[in-house]
Amino acid sequence: MPDAPPASGLRVLAILSALMSFASISTDLYLPALPAMGEALHADAGAVELTIAGYLIGFSIGQLFWGPIGDRYGRRLPITLGLLLFIAGSAGCAMSSSVPTMIGWRMVQAIGACASVVLSRAMIRDLYAGHQAARMLSVLMTAMAIAPLIGPTVGGLILQVASWHAIFWVLVGVGLLTLWAVTLLPETLPLARRNPQSILAALRGYGQLLRQPRLLAYAGAGGSFYGAMFAYVAGTPVAYISYHHVSPQRYGLLFALGIVGIMVANQINARVVRRFGIDRLIRFGAVLASLGGIAAAFNACCGWGGLWGLVGPLFLFASATGFIVANAIVGALDGYPEKAGSVSALIGALQYGTGIIGSACVAYFADGSPLPMSLTIAGFCLGSLLFAFGLKSNRPQLATAA
Repeated sequence: MPDAPPASGLRVLAILSALMSFASISTDLYLPALPAMGEALHADAGAVELTIAGYLIGFSIGQLFWGPIGDRYGRRLPITLGLLLFIAGSAGCAMSSSVPTMIGWRMVQAIGACASVVLSRAMIRDLYAGHQAARMLSVLMTAMAIAPLIGPTVGGLILQVASWHAIFWVLVGVGLLTLWAVTLLPETLPLARRNPQSILAALRGYGQLLRQPRLLAYAGAGGSFYGAMFAYVAGTPVAYISYHHVSPQRYGLLFALGIVGIMVANQINARVVRRFGIDRLIRFGAVLASLGGIAAAFNACCGWGGLWGLVGPLFLFASATGFIVANAIVGALDGYPEKAGSVSALIGALQYGTGIIGSACVAYFADGSPLPMSLTIAGFCLGSLLFAFGLKSNRPQLATAA
């Protein structure tokens, strides 16, 4: 594939990074407001947490529709429509007066947000191939890691000067600003490369994609890891704050430590992917994650090392994100350039679907200790490792393509 056109410079990459950040900013910003929301909406903590589950369900299912739409009509129009839905959903959340209403608007918000995420990944595949696509996606994922790093802090600052409603009005503003930024993006999918099949036929095509062993291996490696990552997100508040009696402020620092590990690993991945190839790096990341998960489970069972005996392995596990996620996405996309939107959507839906399972396992088996989280992380990481070693037949172009 030729080099990316001049329009795909730093400005385009910055906008794509912002689009990819919608997955996290939509939730991380309002996490500190959950207690205040529960009090204002006369609901318990469990009911309010369903707003997160509703968002994940909408985000997972919505991708399956935006992918084929993006393959047929181009990238910019669906992203624009998705942003309009995101803005409407955010405004609806701000004006909600009950938890069921909030859950409904959160699903609308998620369906809109996922268009930005799934199609920005497809745009990377439109512009780049092989190791270059993996490198650029790693760079973008490093930038988008800033959102979960600062999101809870920014949400907390907003709550100091305004009510929880203001957080969703801020998201409305973010959506409007991003909508303007999209006008600066080039259309990366020319008419000649668009998929002429109907949306219904494209949806049926997911069944054909699911029968491709190599795509399933990439999807399984990345999806299983997402199950572990969402278990980590759902379980660390209990493990750190409730069990190890860490203050909420210190918890934020410990959580940020994992984000820093992800950012560093993404940068390393971007630098070495041409040399080692994506398959080998996925296997390395899966081994790293599995070792971290097993060590965390050992700590939870035996109490070895106390708090830092848990933090260290979880840092190792979280850092593996930089070697698994971007490479798994690029590996899946590489074989289907004419269906990049659909493949990106399928990968995203599987990732968030396993994420829902991972967080649900932590909630279902919760006993007030880090054990359910640690065992769930270890189990999903071993699953990722199993899929990763199914990628034995390396394709040379993934390590050498320009």
